[in-house]
Amino acid sequence: MTVNVPDRRGRRVPSPLEGERIRPLSRRQIEDRLGELGDLYAATSGGDPRAWNQGRELFLRRLVGEVPRPGFALLVAESDMLPEPAGAAGATGAEVPTAHEEGVVLTGCAYGFPVLADGPWWWGPDGCLPRELLRLAASGRLFAIPGILVHSWVRTQNQGCDWNLARRLQRRLLAGHTAVLADHPAVLGVTLVDRGDTVTLRALRSWGWRSVAADARTATPTARCRALVIGP
Repeated sequence: MTVNVPDRRGRRVPSPLEGERIRPLSRRQIEDRLGELGDLYAATSGGDPRAWNQGRELFLRRLVGEVPRPGFALLVAESDMLPEPAGAAGATGAEVPTAHEEGVVLTGCAYGFPVLADGPWWWGPDGCLPRELLRLAASGRLFAIPGILVHSWVRTQNQGCDWNLARRLQRRLLAGHTAVLADHPAVLGVTLVDRGDTVTLRALRSWGWRSVAADARTATPTARCRALVIGP
């Protein structure tokens, strides 16, 4: 059964659950599609073309460095049609999803990896996280999500709906990691946001993320990032 939702002009369009397919990529597939993933980053980052190129290069460098981490997972969202949400007419050329093959476009991406208590310290020693989160890491129940790439309309429309693409991506990442743990315990997602990046902070909070307070004895007053978590 196909479910449709009307847009603001009264037309019937596929719901995000029908129009967006989410699937994982293997490490080999990620390597083969790095160019598309970089294009998606540029298309969703805003700014001018020079900023796209610089940001794209930095994103790909970070991604390549994180793929080898144990438990790394990357999901992509693909669609058979070009989304045309309300307000898309005013989007810039950078807002066009990237094509993978004829009739299929890449519309979103999210990736993450479990935080290992005895492994490299992902976010640096700046006191972002309280000790209780480190205890979760020791049991494998802390999962870092450093990247969610979605277009502007996902960040500004229907943020609280379960079928919002960003919510679906982050939920699938956490569910995938939960499935590999013994007894399937609840998993907490964690990410870091630059304190000056109010746009990203606002979007994450609209998707259910919440800020956490650092330990008073270990927190650094000048910490550049703030930690957010999602889950139970």
